[in-house]
Amino acid sequence: MHPALQGLLTIVIGVGGCIGYFYFSNQFLDKVLFPAKGPNAGRNINRANMIRPWLFLFPALFALGLYLAYPVVETLRLSLTDRSQGGAFVGFANYSQMFGEPKFWEAMRNNMLWLIIVPAFSTAFGLLAAQLTDRIAWGNIAKSLIFMPMAISFVGAAVIWKLVYDVRPAGEGQIGILNAIIVSLGGEPVTFLSVPFWNNFFLMIVLIWIQTGFAMVILSAALRGIPEETVEAAIVDGANPFQIFFKIKVPQIMGTIVVVWTTITIVVLKVFDIVFAMTNGQWETQVLANYMYDKLFRSNDWGVGSASAMVIMLLVTPILVWNVYNARKEMR
Repeated sequence: MHPALQGLLTIVIGVGGCIGYFYFSNQFLDKVLFPAKGPNAGRNINRANMIRPWLFLFPALFALGLYLAYPVVETLRLSLTDRSQGGAFVGFANYSQMFGEPKFWEAMRNNMLWLIIVPAFSTAFGLLAAQLTDRIAWGNIAKSLIFMPMAISFVGAAVIWKLVYDVRPAGEGQIGILNAIIVSLGGEPVTFLSVPFWNNFFLMIVLIWIQTGFAMVILSAALRGIPEETVEAAIVDGANPFQIFFKIKVPQIMGTIVVVWTTITIVVLKVFDIVFAMTNGQWETQVLANYMYDKLFRSNDWGVGSASAMVIMLLVTPILVWNVYNARKEMR
């Protein structure tokens, strides 16, 4: 079947199925379960109205249960079993094995380093870009250029930056822009991605480059929401631009800054594509998600792989809960 026809058919079936579900479920509720007639008509109508919202919620709840809750429960079960023993229950043996592997602690160390660097720099650069682009005539064009990396997949961004970091033997033409500049200045080509410790920072630059656009858009909207009266009052009182920015504007958008920071933090905890495409965890660049992938799909060690997935989930959950809590608090 032609892809366009297949897509159109999927839309028709999906939309038609939703309409059919809501129509027939309401008909069944109103005419079969709780008919609005007879001596109990009023009570039936009230019962039907109590159940009706759950009819609308059921498809979403079912999808969340199938694609979110069930995988979590199954992953937890797999982390407590040993596939090589026919799925026998082994308790926390997989966790003990994982905690005893140097690669796991390398991944944890690198993830913590990513957590410190990437959210901080992405948020700072995004805030700086939001402030500066609002003060120049061609600010919208600048914002479009800064936001553009967000439209690129992580793998696409990794391929682009892998070419930027590319290295060829001394004496050959360099296609990597950084090494081309170094060689043109009389230096020797550098293997950026295999330099211990520092190569992690070269990988972080890719994610900072992507997430700065996201932070800029959100923080730019927050800055525009600041009442002009407070800024004008500060100017009248003799405040300079730096004082206005750091003492007037930043405190008023601190809630938004925290939300942006924590959102990028969640992305960092799950980072996989960039490391996988650029180094595959070699040269001491392993991260938790890549470690999980290696265990699950290369070593076929589902127990340890599932245990590492649970560790990632445990690290992400408190930040996610904090985000939801802050969002609800701001809505009150």
